[in-house]
Amino acid sequence: QVQLVESGGRLVQPGGSLRISCTSSGRIEDHYAMGWFRQAPGKEREFQASIYWGDATTFYADSVKGRFTVSRDNGENTVYLEMTNLRPDDTAVYYCAADRLAYYGGSLQLRASPKFYAYWGRGTQVTVSS
Repeated sequence: QVQLVESGGRLVQPGGSLRISCTSSGRIEDHYAMGWFRQAPGKEREFQASIYWGDATTFYADSVKGRFTVSRDNGENTVYLEMTNLRPDDTAVYYCAADRLAYYGGSLQLRASPKFYAYWGRGTQVTVSS
């Protein structure tokens, strides 16, 4: 059973950087993809980035490409999201999620939607403000 816990969210000034983490209590298999999503008040949950656990292939939403980097530590069952040049509109609750069928069901781009992710953490708040 995969149980995910995010950490590292905090208040950051505009232009600043932050790394948030997500650790699984269970082993993440190579055929999984891990994704990061965010949800701002009054808005839908939106995809940010994902990574195949086996070969570390990544995919990003256009809005964060070049600013956010997703990575993973297989030994620690942890996935990271490094965020740079943060803006006030990056303020949201950030969630990590696991797609256990990623390897079998198409590309990371095709599966960049909450509906493909079976396991979710409770989120960590990131606030970008001066």
